[in-house]
Amino acid sequence: QVQLVESGGGLVQAGGSLRLSCAASGRTFSSLGMGWFRQAPGKEREFVAAIRRSGGSTLYADSVKGRFTISRDNAKNTVYLQMNSLKPEDTAVYYCAADPPPYSDSDYRYNYWGQGTQVTVSS
Repeated sequence: QVQLVESGGGLVQAGGSLRLSCAASGRTFSSLGMGWFRQAPGKEREFVAAIRRSGGSTLYADSVKGRFTISRDNAKNTVYLQMNSLKPEDTAVYYCAADPPPYSDSDYRYNYWGQGTQVTVSS
C-alpha cells in the first residue's frame, strides 16, 4: 500500500504561482511513477503531469505545458507541482497519484491516490 498526502493548495490571483507537494509513504518512493491530475466542478478528472521513477522524463497536458513543472525528490519521498502563470481555468481539486507502469497520462493506470488539495484562481 502507498499513502499519498497533498499539500500546498490555496487561493491565488490570476498570474500568480503555487507549489503543490505530495508526500508518499508505504513503499520505496523511487520505485513509483507519479502523476498529478485535477478535477474541476462538473467536469471529469483530467491529467496534468507525470514523472518517471528516476525523474528523468516528464509528461504534461497541453493546457499546462510551459506553465507547470513536475519534479520529485526521492530522498524526501515527495513529488512537486510548481504552477506558474495560473489562470482561472486552473481552478480544481488537484490529486497526486502513484504507481503507473512506468508513468502515464491515463488515470485508470494509477493504483494509489491522495485525498486532493483545492486550488482556486481568482480573476
